Parts: sequence; C-alpha cells; structure tokens
Amino acid sequence: MSTFGTYFRVTTYGESHCKSVGCIVDGVPPGMALTEDDIQPQLSRRRPGQSKLSTPRSEADAVEIQSGTEFGKTLGTSIGMIVRNKDQRPHDYSETDVYPRPSHADYTYLTKYGIKASSGGGRSSARETIGRVAAGAIAEKFLKLANGVEIVAFVSGVGSVAVDRDPTSKKFHELLSTVTREQVDQAGPIRCPDPEVADKMVKIIEDHRDSKDSIGGVVTCVVRNLPVGLGEPVFDKLEALLAHAMLSIPATKGFEIGSGFAGTSISGSEHNDPFYVDDNGRFRTSTNYSGGIQGGISNGENIYFNVAFKSPATISQQQQTSSYDGVAGVLEARGRHDPNVVPRAIPIVEAMTALVLADTLLLQKAREASMSIVNPK
Repeated sequence: MSTFGTYFRVTTYGESHCKSVGCIVDGVPPGMALTEDDIQPQLSRRRPGQSKLSTPRSEADAVEIQSGTEFGKTLGTSIGMIVRNKDQRPHDYSETDVYPRPSHADYTYLTKYGIKASSGGGRSSARETIGRVAAGAIAEKFLKLANGVEIVAFVSGVGSVAVDRDPTSKKFHELLSTVTREQVDQAGPIRCPDPEVADKMVKIIEDHRDSKDSIGGVVTCVVRNLPVGLGEPVFDKLEALLAHAMLSIPATKGFEIGSGFAGTSISGSEHNDPFYVDDNGRFRTSTNYSGGIQGGISNGENIYFNVAFKSPATISQQQQTSSYDGVAGVLEARGRHDPNVVPRAIPIVEAMTALVLADTLLLQKAREASMSIVNPK
C-alpha cells in the first residue's frame, strides 16, 4: 500500500511523469515550527541532475505545504505537501509498451493491476520517494526537538570498492560517532566521507555510465542520541521496522544491522557487548555489535546499519528480451537514468529512518504517559 507508519503516518502519491508527486502526513504534534525551509534541503539533496553521476533530468523539486500549518506552526492536522513535475518526457518510454525492461517492474505491475503507467516506472520509480523525503524531514525535526536525535547516512560502497565497515574496527566506529551531513556533502557528488575511496567510486560509476551500463552500492546509516526503549516486541522490533522501511525503497536488495553477517563468524564471548556505567551515570556498552538494539528495543547506543542497492535496471545498452506477446526482441531503453543510485539515496535512507523513529517515539511517549496515570509517583 502507499501508507507507512501508525502514529506518525505518511501516505505518498504520484507517478514518475504525472503532474505532481507528494504526500499527506498525519500525527505531527501541533505547535511545532514548520515551513518549506525545513523540508527543502533534504529534497534538494535527493533531486535529479545534481552531477554527472546522476540522471540529467532537471527538476528543482520545490516543495509547497498545502495544509496543516498556519503562520509557520503545525496545527496537529494532516499536512499536505506537493512537488510539481516540470521536466516530463513520457515519450522517452514508448518502447516499454512493447518490451518490459529486464529486472524492472513493468511486467509485474502490468500483471498485478492489468494496466501500468505508460511512462517511466510509475509508482515503482524513485520519484515516488519525494513524498517520503518530505515527510521524513518533518519527522527528523520532531526527533531533533524531542531528543537531539542525529541521523547521518553516507555512501560506503560502490561495486567492489568500499570503506572499512568491519564491525570490529575502531576506525569504523569513530566514523559512525563523528560523521556529519556537512562532511558527507562536502565529500563531492559521491557522498563518501573517505576521499581516497570516494575517488575510486567515482571512477567506477563513470566507467559504467560511459558504457551505457550501471552499478550498485551500499549506504551506511548511523543514528545518534536515540533514547532507550524504542521498538515493540515481538513483531515490531526496532530492527524489523527499520528493515521494512529500508527494503521498501526502490532498488534495495539487502539490509544488515550492527555486526550483520560478519557477526556470524565471531564467537559469543567476543560478540557480547559488556555493560558498564559511564562518568555521567549512564548505562552503556563497551562494544556495539548489537547495533544499538537488543531484544528489538533501542539501548541508547548508536544504531547503525547497511542498505544494499542493486545496479539500476534501466540501462541504454541493447538487451535481448521478449515482448509482452512472447516474441523475442531487443530493447534499447531511452530516457534519463542514474548509472548508480546510492548518492541520491542518502536522504531517502535518512527519511525512512526518521519516519520509523518518530513513529516508535510517539508510541513510547504514549506508553509512558499511560504508565504515569496507572502508577503515579
């Protein structure tokens, strides 16, 4: 469906080449300062045409708040936001009326609904994520006000080139504790905070772009200053909600949190995170293989995870395939496409993270309020 969340809820709408895309956001607390200036920075980080590493489609992605605020304050009612599509070229996709693109959603959407958008990927297009990013910016502002929460994502891998993501590495955990969005954006169009690795990533993407091909990558995300207690066992564990959110993003193929798959090769005596009390009297863990979550509940340490993005399906190379009526043929896709999606996926990963955390924080606050009623101190 097109709705995500329970207490902090977003419903997105729009296709890749329709008149507009956007969202409705419910559950935003009333009285919070909010204008387009709070939302636009993340949309600008997501927009196409930012560099030669992304699609040349030119969209400003300027957001307009349509409802739910007055005089720069939220009313507590539904917030409607719209972004108008300006650079539409539906004629670029006429060949997909005959041939479904290999590994794209053309065939599955047509089979499921009996009809599909004739241009672009329709609802399967990454353009749908504009509504998520707009809603995520609101969620993130709420989290910052509520607990000083920081969410930072960065590109940690392209093809076979990657930064050090070893969960036992002190250098990796120092990066997670200190990296900022400013550092990520200042690292250039690839948004990798390791300059030496970033240059190699750029070269890989450029080589695939010049060959009319594509390549995949990995986004790493860290959450800092999250309070203890978020997450709902047993089916809505915090890592399960984050996995759901990340794997709903177009082109994602994998999710791992904390030590992830590397944790399978570490013995329990090494993998366990010992507790201690720091100088401020705070209960901490001396290591963080758990990734900030234990028993499905946040423990106050940094939450960190990796999201794998496949090589984009739409490429301009000739590909042997079949038409919808079963006749073998050759598809050479036109249009404007990303040779690699991870640099533009950064704000999308941050947005979906914020939506999950805002939803779980509101639920926990409701629980704490109800506890104070039945068990007043």
